[in-house]
Amino acid sequence: MKKLIYLLLLAVSWPSFAARQFDVEVILFKRNINPEQVNESWPEQLKQVDMQGALSLEDTAALKAKGVTILPSSQYALDTQYNKLKKHAGFTPLAHIAWRQGDQNQANAPKLYITAGRDFSEQFLPDGRSKKDVEQPTNAISIDSDTNNAGISVVTDNSTSLLSNSNNDVDADASSDSLYQLNGMLQVYVQHYLFLDANLDLREPSRREVIMTKPLLESIVNEQNAMNTDTATENGIDVNSNVQIGHLQEVKKNIKVEEFLKPYRLSQQRRMRSGEIHYLDNPLLGIIIQVRRVGS
Repeated sequence: MKKLIYLLLLAVSWPSFAARQFDVEVILFKRNINPEQVNESWPEQLKQVDMQGALSLEDTAALKAKGVTILPSSQYALDTQYNKLKKHAGFTPLAHIAWRQGDQNQANAPKLYITAGRDFSEQFLPDGRSKKDVEQPTNAISIDSDTNNAGISVVTDNSTSLLSNSNNDVDADASSDSLYQLNGMLQVYVQHYLFLDANLDLREPSRREVIMTKPLLESIVNEQNAMNTDTATENGIDVNSNVQIGHLQEVKKNIKVEEFLKPYRLSQQRRMRSGEIHYLDNPLLGIIIQVRRVGS
């Protein structure tokens, strides 16, 4: 009889020994405002978001191996919040997703790679440059008309190197790849409490002023050296001596206004309570998240 009682107690308490499961539901949205009108400083270049180990929502096999199950919309609990955002003139919902995961710490919890919104790959390269500016570069060479001066001012487009250390983790040559408006990583983990680690970039078309100064003087100097060498050879002068152009004037600067895809980052960590709805944002991007313990 006592053994039977122990077995019944064990059966009743068994769920408490089992690993906890959580349903995570997330709404990502943008504010419908001009980023240039926001009274905040936004850098043009950002360090890349660490995507190491991040799982694509479309990679079913990798998600399953990590204990992640994407939930159908029939199990969403934040439809009311999503619909309010959709109807509000000041906001645009970008994504509404939900998944189930286990009770894991930061080192082991799944990181999810998130993309949403418009695809800018037809207009921009992954480093933010406009394809139109790259395909039709603007070059200008201005030569001083004063014959008493040997000064030469060279102005040409050097924008190709401006974003070599861009925020994007995609090869700049892979222009055919998708370039989504929202790109980044979300991680929910347990460390005594529930935590959300969010690193997301919202990309929006913008304009910037570019100083076009590429040092073509070297090629001009080499050309002049060649001419002087020919003259020296005809006159029997040592051609091994170095010949340089003197009295070069200061190179003039030319300002060009160009389009580029500027990133605006939301990088936040939030401690959460199971079942509560939490809200994170910056002036341009917002997150609504609820983590529900399965079976509670």
